[in-house]
Amino acid sequence: MTLSASRHASDDLDARALSTLNHVFGLPGFRGHQEAIIRHVAHGGDCLVLMPTGGGKSLCYQLPALLRDGCGIVVSPLIALMRDQVAGLLEAGVRAAALNSSLSYAEADAIERQLLAGELDLLYVAPERLLTPRCLAMLARAKIALFAIDEAHCVSQWGHDFRPEYVGLSAIAEKFPNVPRIALTATADALTRREISERLGLTDAPCFVSSFDRPNIRYAIVDKQNAPAQLKAFIADKHMGHSGVVYCLSRAKVEDIADTLCKAGIDALPYHAGLPAEIRARNQDRFINEDGVVIVATIAFGMGIDKPDVRFVAHLDLPKSIEAYYQETGRAGRDGKPSDAWMAYGLSDIVQQRRMIDESSGSDAFKRVSMGKLDALVGLCESTACRRTRLLGYFGETALEPQCGNCDNCLSPPKVIDGTVAAQKLLSCAYRTGQRFGAQHLIDVLLGRLTERVGQFGHDKLSVFGIGGEFNEKQWRAVIRQLVSLGHLAPDSEAFGALKLTESSRAVLKGDAQVMLREQTGGRPPRAKSRRGDLVGGAPRESTGDPDLFAALKAWRSEVAKSRGVPAYVVLHDATMDGIAAVRPRSLDELRGIPGIGDKKLEHYGQELLALVNASGS
Repeated sequence: MTLSASRHASDDLDARALSTLNHVFGLPGFRGHQEAIIRHVAHGGDCLVLMPTGGGKSLCYQLPALLRDGCGIVVSPLIALMRDQVAGLLEAGVRAAALNSSLSYAEADAIERQLLAGELDLLYVAPERLLTPRCLAMLARAKIALFAIDEAHCVSQWGHDFRPEYVGLSAIAEKFPNVPRIALTATADALTRREISERLGLTDAPCFVSSFDRPNIRYAIVDKQNAPAQLKAFIADKHMGHSGVVYCLSRAKVEDIADTLCKAGIDALPYHAGLPAEIRARNQDRFINEDGVVIVATIAFGMGIDKPDVRFVAHLDLPKSIEAYYQETGRAGRDGKPSDAWMAYGLSDIVQQRRMIDESSGSDAFKRVSMGKLDALVGLCESTACRRTRLLGYFGETALEPQCGNCDNCLSPPKVIDGTVAAQKLLSCAYRTGQRFGAQHLIDVLLGRLTERVGQFGHDKLSVFGIGGEFNEKQWRAVIRQLVSLGHLAPDSEAFGALKLTESSRAVLKGDAQVMLREQTGGRPPRAKSRRGDLVGGAPRESTGDPDLFAALKAWRSEVAKSRGVPAYVVLHDATMDGIAAVRPRSLDELRGIPGIGDKKLEHYGQELLALVNASGS
């Protein structure tokens, strides 16, 4: 091909990409790196893509698959994710299907025949199924446009959700060397990125890294006191009637919290691996398909959920790493509207996570990396500076401004005090009691409480007994937690709950090191404007357009979704309904200009939507 012909072919492909984006997906233009990624893959290139949840990752493989000859094969880990993606694509007129364990033999056979006949544009496949000899042989007979490996962090042992079945995906590069591969994830630090590239044979491929910033999410981390009561107050104050996800570490806690929320009038459902499969499926379907449902879950929930209108994600237990925290909180506000990431955090969380790492069967190297990741997360929790800046810095990104104006530390800056003397008292107390006791006992000694245990060990006779009267119990707990996060105290892996001194504590006790501590500020943080100009601190606005029309559109969407057996957001996203309510289109041409209205949706729903606009008045 001559240079002129090659340039002409490239221009034609770019023009088709923009046309397909508009006519199929109803979008007026690309965002961020999307255009560069799509062009690269459409021309046959491999790449690794890091893009935050809600940033448009799916389009980066869906669009090239439509531009190239053959069918795009998407490796996806969860049936729920496949189902919702396929439903959305079918609504847009794309020929899509999924091969997973929920299908009967006849259903799977029909899909395989469609693939071999060239009747599919996109096929979603679970990794363990793709790697079977039968599936690989079938793919070898088909015309494949590309391979997309979604949730690619699952391939890395350093990632927050390692899945052994992903490791075998290196076979794709060996068996299909001429088919472009695109690996995608929302979360990966430098170590995880490197392993993804090595394991998937992408070391020579470009890595497209989008900003990790989610400016519509407000981050807040509070001292854990009475977590269930704090959670109820948070939801009642800001998110009654909204969809949300609450993460807990144990199955028992999941059920207790769900029950507590239900008794408080909040529509909450439990989700964990110990529940019968039919109950898990029913609860997940209700969360996806209905408005205002709160799911209380272990971390097993959420990776395959595309629900765009999750208004909050709450953590009642500390995640394992910043990557896990970012991935889980990123499930809030996929539609770009104001949302909350809220966490209640305490000393027991640090002790529990450290103990889990110590007792794990992982190698020493794995434990060191895991401990480092936990320390980074604890540092985020204890930070007195902008949380967003700290979060972005972990992923190697420099924030545009030192303060985001949309996290608790920016909205209500904490006071920092010289806590050296308090630290010396606490460390001395831990030392003189034999480094064998936990936080409560140390606090009892410092406050001069002659409890049965204090008397039993004669700790009321120590010089440190009663020397901590300047602080109350809550304040001493904060001091202990911060000393642990600073590395001056450490949980004893051999004595559950006990706190012992570290090497760095020597300098503190001798007065050679200053200890600055965070002092909690009281009251509720003020309401503020985020960088997106949306109100933050109160309940997010449901719509920027005509509220009556938006309500009518929402009711109509619910009925359509129910009749078609798909989630409501597959019919129309909130942002699209918001656009209709704001513009009030009077013709199909005007409706076609609303982002999210492609050709098929205009054909299916155009007249009904215009009728709703007309019926709502002017």
